[in-house]
Amino acid sequence: MSQTAQPPLHHRLRRMVGRDPGEMHRTATPLELLYDLTFVVAFSQAGSQAAHLLELGHFVPAALAFGFAVFAICWAWINYSWLASAYDNDGVFVRIATMVQMLGVLVLALGLPEFFTSIDEGHHVDNSVLIAGYVVIRVSTIALWLRIARDDPTARRTAIGYAISLGIIQVGWVVLIFVNPPFTMALWLMLLFGILEVIVPPLAERRGGTTPWHPHHIAERYGLLVIITLGEVVLGTILAISAVVEEQSWSIEAAGVAFGGTLLVFGLWWSYFTMPSGTLLSVFRNRSYVWGYGHIIVFGSLAATGAGLHVAANVIAGEAHIGTVEALLTIVIPVAVFLTALFVLYALLIGGFDPFHIALFLASAAVLAGAVIAVASGASLPTGILITAFAPVVVVIGYETVGHRHQAAALDRALGD
Repeated sequence: MSQTAQPPLHHRLRRMVGRDPGEMHRTATPLELLYDLTFVVAFSQAGSQAAHLLELGHFVPAALAFGFAVFAICWAWINYSWLASAYDNDGVFVRIATMVQMLGVLVLALGLPEFFTSIDEGHHVDNSVLIAGYVVIRVSTIALWLRIARDDPTARRTAIGYAISLGIIQVGWVVLIFVNPPFTMALWLMLLFGILEVIVPPLAERRGGTTPWHPHHIAERYGLLVIITLGEVVLGTILAISAVVEEQSWSIEAAGVAFGGTLLVFGLWWSYFTMPSGTLLSVFRNRSYVWGYGHIIVFGSLAATGAGLHVAANVIAGEAHIGTVEALLTIVIPVAVFLTALFVLYALLIGGFDPFHIALFLASAAVLAGAVIAVASGASLPTGILITAFAPVVVVIGYETVGHRHQAAALDRALGD
């Protein structure tokens, strides 16, 4: 009787060659899940720092610093996840490189308070620790690409392209630490280096060939990070409930915040997982860039929603310098951005806009507008949070009653074409 070959039990050096993009039952590995835990810390740090500036009414510095922080966090995760999807062999080299990246993420997170403070003050950009952590992450990534170049002749040109391009950009990041340019110039240079980072993958893979990433594995990895960022919304809900209880003891409003926050988390989760990303990516691999890059907005908006609930908690507790309408907007705007990104990414991935989905989006936007109008008219902030929670619920109800049939027809057309 023949037996299925079992993988080796040890984790010694193994050749990093491309994996089968059609591999059956490909799922996230324990190493990837461990890696993701460091991003819980990073998102939490970014969210708490943004919440602090928002509750002071410093909206522009908060948005600016949060945008840079979210990009650095998400871009580090995205690069690792796509590389691992194509070449992860669970060998000792990959494991140690992953540990180094985890260390880099933690250093990056430790540098966020000084970075946010410096953006708020507007004199100079204190990004040395933030950049140091980011460079550690990228140096580990470069080491992985060099290993792939050595072990996989078919991917050598692509891997070398990645390694050289990333190495040059990291030199620029390091120089930025020591040059310490004026405030505005530092921001423009960070934006420039960020753009250069983003164009590396399409350029490297256009010249050397695409990497054998696994569509369903990638879709699962992105879904797992969505769940991690939703944890920030859960944390914000707990803070808001605690603030209401401390202010009023247990009351109807406390119960409303508890229900509203939980409903919001559940609605955002449900609405995201209506998108059949793995199925569509397996057919339209060329649409992976817009889908993968666009998720930076998805992740950022979810983390910002958690920060908004944190702000609401401080407003309820009487510890903030903004009003209830402004506090609610710190929740409503990120939810609106999330729903917009979700509908747009789905349309771009499937290759067309569905009028019914547009109607669903407008209905959810009307709910968000209603929440703001209610609070502006005198309703309490907890009431506004509860109304806001029904925005993604509208999407869920629309999908489960009618939208799923529209999606099935669209999938038939797209996959048939």
